[in-house]
Amino acid sequence: MSAPFIHDNFLLENKYAEELYHDFSKNQPIIDYHNHLSPQYIAEDKIFENITQVWINGDHYKWRAMRTLGIKEQFITGNATDKDKFLQWAKTVPYTMRNPLFHWTHLELARYFDIHELLNEKTAEKIYEESSAKIASKEYSTQNLLKKVNASFVCTTEDPIDTLEHHQFLTKNPFETKVSTAFRPDKAILILNDGYNAYMNSLGEAAGISIDSYADLCVALEKRIDYFDQNGCKLCDHGLDQIYFESFTEVEVNRIFRKKKENVSITTEEAFKFQSAILLFLSETYHKYGWVQQFHLGALRNNNERMHRILGPDTGWDSIGDYPQALKLSRFLNALDSQDKLTKTIIYNLNPADNEVMATMIGNFNDGSVKGKVQFGSGWWFLDQKDGMTKQLNALSNMGLISCFIGMLTDSRSFLSFPRHEYFRRILCNLLGDEIKRGELPPDMEWIGKMVSDISYHNAKEYFNL
Repeated sequence: MSAPFIHDNFLLENKYAEELYHDFSKNQPIIDYHNHLSPQYIAEDKIFENITQVWINGDHYKWRAMRTLGIKEQFITGNATDKDKFLQWAKTVPYTMRNPLFHWTHLELARYFDIHELLNEKTAEKIYEESSAKIASKEYSTQNLLKKVNASFVCTTEDPIDTLEHHQFLTKNPFETKVSTAFRPDKAILILNDGYNAYMNSLGEAAGISIDSYADLCVALEKRIDYFDQNGCKLCDHGLDQIYFESFTEVEVNRIFRKKKENVSITTEEAFKFQSAILLFLSETYHKYGWVQQFHLGALRNNNERMHRILGPDTGWDSIGDYPQALKLSRFLNALDSQDKLTKTIIYNLNPADNEVMATMIGNFNDGSVKGKVQFGSGWWFLDQKDGMTKQLNALSNMGLISCFIGMLTDSRSFLSFPRHEYFRRILCNLLGDEIKRGELPPDMEWIGKMVSDISYHNAKEYFNL
């Protein structure tokens, strides 16, 4: 009988890689400092009815692959049964070879369900029944799924108007995994978005004020930052195509906001001025509260207008954008640093052409005040795969200090996505092990092992003051 595809030394190509992974990385707890898990599901300790509900629903990575294979939308986001959706995904899996979905699929089946068969049309029925029987049991509730992977800390992502009631419940009813939140104010920043004025009404209601001016907006946002802070929040996040940094005056920004409130069209240039102002205000406020700020840059979203109208955002119609990043990012960080108001910052890059830009940019603002104060975040979205993570690790190594890196995160909506931490750790250990074998690094397993342990866990624990 042949060895299973996912075995103990998967992706580990020599004895050095194996030792680094098994002795220094494998058993480190997981700090997942950015994801989109449902805090309600965690608070309720939800039990899913079957594997489709936790594994395929909401996973636009899988959806894109299924559509490419010619599978009808009925079996992806439509009204097909959960079992039929799973069977169509199983049919797709063999065609995903060399896409990270093939690795993730089999890692997740192995780690959560101890299933080591390859998923395909022949094995689909059996695997559906076996995995669904397990997922529908108390042992596989959301809290127990987090315990299974040794997740010590997870940080979900919430809008400023969120009540945080589920986080409050978890604070009063803790379990082994600490759960926190990150403040995500994109809807208050992106003034050209449809529904901006309606959102201002919701934000004002949450903050307990009427937002009639730009100054009111700043007051409302700081009130919500304070509320989040009182509820244990120490991180924020922003999903932007690029950092905005245009010259503006207070008079201009107030006028632009009033135009928007009065439903008068504003230009792209006016929007950029407004977004520059609000982003600087937010970042100065984060510094005051001692938060860590995160910027996810470079996505070109909602490319397919027809499908966006039908299915809405976050359903699989986004791609890598080619926005200019360096100059505005430099000026933005410099404006904050020049006032000594640059808080700890993580920059995630989606365009691999900009890896070296980001790897060198962080060095401009690492001022010795904090270890790894400004971080080049792990490969994300289209780049959280073997090639993308390797390129990010190489760029950071060549132009910065990988030893200070805070490691991997899932950025996922799925409770079964945590083997991506294992995937990252194996790639990291193999990269280092290969260079030891080639004589490019010394076989100092104690020191390099410590570096691996730090990147896997300890650096993030220190960075986020856990």
